[in-house]
Amino acid sequence: MATERFPSGSACIVGAHESPRRKAPGVHPYQIHAEVIAEALADAGMSLSDVDGFATAASFPSEAGWQLNAVEIAEYVGIDPLWVCSTDIGGAAPLSHVGNAVAAIQAGLCDTVVVSYASSGRSWPLNASDFNTGQTGPGEFEVPYGVSTISAYALAATRYMHEYGLKPEELAEIAVQARRYANLNPDAMYRELITVEDVLASPMISTPLRKLDCCVVSDSGGAIVVTSKERARDTRRGGPSILGFGEAISHGQMNQMKDLTTTVAAHSGRRAFETAGLAPRDIKVAQIYDSFTITVALSLEALGFVPRGEVGAFIAGGGIRPDGRLPINTDGGGLSSNHAGRRGMFAIIEAVRQLRGESPGLQLPSPELCLVNGTGGWLSATATLILGGK
Repeated sequence: MATERFPSGSACIVGAHESPRRKAPGVHPYQIHAEVIAEALADAGMSLSDVDGFATAASFPSEAGWQLNAVEIAEYVGIDPLWVCSTDIGGAAPLSHVGNAVAAIQAGLCDTVVVSYASSGRSWPLNASDFNTGQTGPGEFEVPYGVSTISAYALAATRYMHEYGLKPEELAEIAVQARRYANLNPDAMYRELITVEDVLASPMISTPLRKLDCCVVSDSGGAIVVTSKERARDTRRGGPSILGFGEAISHGQMNQMKDLTTTVAAHSGRRAFETAGLAPRDIKVAQIYDSFTITVALSLEALGFVPRGEVGAFIAGGGIRPDGRLPINTDGGGLSSNHAGRRGMFAIIEAVRQLRGESPGLQLPSPELCLVNGTGGWLSATATLILGGK
């Protein structure tokens, strides 16, 4: 058991930038990395010479393997870090990078960390033939039958619907609200308003998930700058403090998931609340990973915002609407704005913008706190951050 508490409030996010790119044919992900890092540092009033820590997750597989991407990107951009983190737990990775960066700064390993992510997932020719296709271990029970990310999440949706009576129209409401927020965001990939009926009429991809239950596939990137509370005072704008952090992992393949109706966000969320000294009732806005509508539903319960088995009623009752208990994904989320893989980065950026009063989507009046939750793999890993204050 951990004996040291996360150093709540000891570091801040002082710079953030999201690429407006949604389709970038012919653009290498490293170029997007360079663009967003430069803009995030400009937002903080800092330069590359101020950076001595770097964290990123893989942009794409290469002949050298995923693990060298951090080395190659740092070289390309011109960062010479004293501390580096290339932990990759999928969509939750950028949140883990932030938590690890705070710990590194507290330990004196570095002073200022840039966390970046970029991908041309829509346009770049990927060679993923060796990814997630193990011939032994848990994969042998799924890979030969053509399992996909969508079908894996559909299994969780089917089981939850069976046990708790969640209705397709309740899931559809998540997509409808995401589009409502995206309608206000000039950079969102899809802005045209949709209805529950539109979602239910969209093509079935993997029962019970339809096309509009699934995230968009885009190109994009983003970066943030993390530094100590003391140093944040000397930056151009300062930024929200990192109050709480937690992470958790569970399984690789869906056939090893202990309970298809919940995720280990229950553990990462609990840890984040404990380290922040807060509870779910204190949070009025959240950015929750939305690879699929079912991801949001399971996460809302696992994080403690909704009692077990009641998320359908919560959504149907307007819980995630602008005037509801918990507006979420206020930029349009992965369901409508952008999803270039590892969308946890964009969720963090939107949390920062929301706390600054600068959301390009739905801006809430003076929020004091924002929770961010990322999900990676096949509901395999989660990380949770709580941001707030100055």
